[in-house]
This record gives sequence, C-alpha cells and structure tokens, in this order.
Amino acid sequence: MITTEVQRCGSTLLIGVSGDLDAAAAPVLQGALAQGAVHEGVLMVDLQGVAFMDSAGLLLVLDLHRRAECLGLRVLVVGWQSQPQRLMARVASMPGPGSSTGERYALAGFRRLIEKRAWRENFADLDVALDGL
Repeated sequence: MITTEVQRCGSTLLIGVSGDLDAAAAPVLQGALAQGAVHEGVLMVDLQGVAFMDSAGLLLVLDLHRRAECLGLRVLVVGWQSQPQRLMARVASMPGPGSSTGERYALAGFRRLIEKRAWRENFADLDVALDGL
C-alpha cells in the first residue's frame, strides 16, 4: 500500500511518498499532484519512504514528472532508497554504486530515454507473469 503526504511551502509543493511504488499506486500518486496543483514553482517528490519500486512504479514517477512539467513546475525527485536507485540505474543502463542517475533524471531527454526503457522492462515483466498462468 502506498500513501502520500502533500505539503505546500510558498511556491514549493512537496509530495512525500511511503510504501511500495508499483502499478497499484497510480491513483494515489496521480491524486497527490491534483490535490496540491500549483502552476509555477517547484514540485519536490520525496521517495525516502519508498523501499521498493518496480518498473511500473518508475513509470508512475516519470509520468508525474512529465505532468508536473506541463504545469510549469520544476521537478526534483529526492530521497532515493537503495532498491529504487538500483532499479533506476539498471533501467538507465548506468549501474554502479553512487550513480548520479537521480540527478540526471531532471533532464527531459533523459526522462524520455528512461521512460522508453522502463516501458520495455515493464512489458518484459508482464510477459513473464503471463507465461506463469
């Protein structure tokens, strides 16, 4: 189960996320941006409380990032725990401890690359699940 806490401080909107970030988190994460939507300023997404993320969860973060940018927000994703950070590094093909993948994630072109690779991985996971049925 995923939970979010939305706070506003001046022109900064902080969305704190806790729990497992996977496909089931979509309505909660999408609702968090709508709940505190501002049209200029900064969106800070704090993943400190996310110990597990799969490729579907990564796609949700990327979608949140894209939607916030469409609202004119500068987006920062902070607090990456080790498993989500390893997933991001693996999907980005930039493995290794201390990878600065999260920092590079702020670039729109890099986000599109990660999105494409995360979709590919997500479909591969789905194929494996369907094979087991």
